[in-house]
Amino acid sequence: MVLMELRHFRYALAVAEELHFTRAAQRLGIAQPALSQQIRQLEEEFGTQLFHRLTRGVELTEAGRALLPYARAALAAADEGTAAVRRAAKGELGQLRIGFTGSASFNPVVSGTIGRFRDAYPEVELDLQEQVTSMLLRSLREGRIQLAFSRAADDETDGLRRIALPDESLWAALPAKHRLAGSGRIDLASLAVDPFILYPRANGRLLYDAIVAACGRAGFSPRIVQEAPQMASTVNLVAAGVGVALVPASMRLLQAPSVSYVELSTPGTVASLSLVQGPDLLMTASVRNFIRCLDEAKRDHAPVEQNACSA
Repeated sequence: MVLMELRHFRYALAVAEELHFTRAAQRLGIAQPALSQQIRQLEEEFGTQLFHRLTRGVELTEAGRALLPYARAALAAADEGTAAVRRAAKGELGQLRIGFTGSASFNPVVSGTIGRFRDAYPEVELDLQEQVTSMLLRSLREGRIQLAFSRAADDETDGLRRIALPDESLWAALPAKHRLAGSGRIDLASLAVDPFILYPRANGRLLYDAIVAACGRAGFSPRIVQEAPQMASTVNLVAAGVGVALVPASMRLLQAPSVSYVELSTPGTVASLSLVQGPDLLMTASVRNFIRCLDEAKRDHAPVEQNACSA
């Protein structure tokens, strides 16, 4: 079994290119006797000479010429591997697994963060997974994802770190034929008699509880006629005339011809969103880079500039 090391290849290449032990030793920064000894060790391992020793310099044997392309390839591969390891350590290579709720994908800070990260770290593969909040938290704890944009309550994220995003106001999504469709602003109490479509509480309590609490402050309990597992399906059910819904303001990007979005004048009617981090074991350089992009997108609260968060 050959026990050669990369340095043996480097030494052999230097001698092959200089065709002189002394000049090769000077190039490598080692003593000439030490270089000669290393080459002899390599030849002993191969069981053949790599160089003919001449009065003035050396020349390659057939075995030495056969070794050269493989030695160069091995050294090049080692250099590439070293560079890849260093880039991965800085979060410039690899994979980042991120989960998000359906409504989070419409939030400008979320889309802005993802856009910034893609521009700054194009060689990091983003694995984006849409799930409900309860499944996102489970995936985080089990290590299947590293980060999640979710609408989770405080006690749902025990043991996990959270970074709050700016609160979004809730807007009313009304069927186009609704009596208040097209209004400038309405008071939430004006919807007290309407049937409501809500996101299931089992999928994530925060948004459900925020809507019920807002209705309570407005003086009524919502009459829930239908639950919808995703915000997009909520809007579709509103379009079908099943009922009304309260949705985060960014959901207005989901245009449906039979839906009218109306601002609420009721103060404090908001939806919270946060980036939740998995266990510390999952805190990689790519995660830190993504969080830096989030911080910058939060400041801008707008579409991103290219490479704004590069390291």
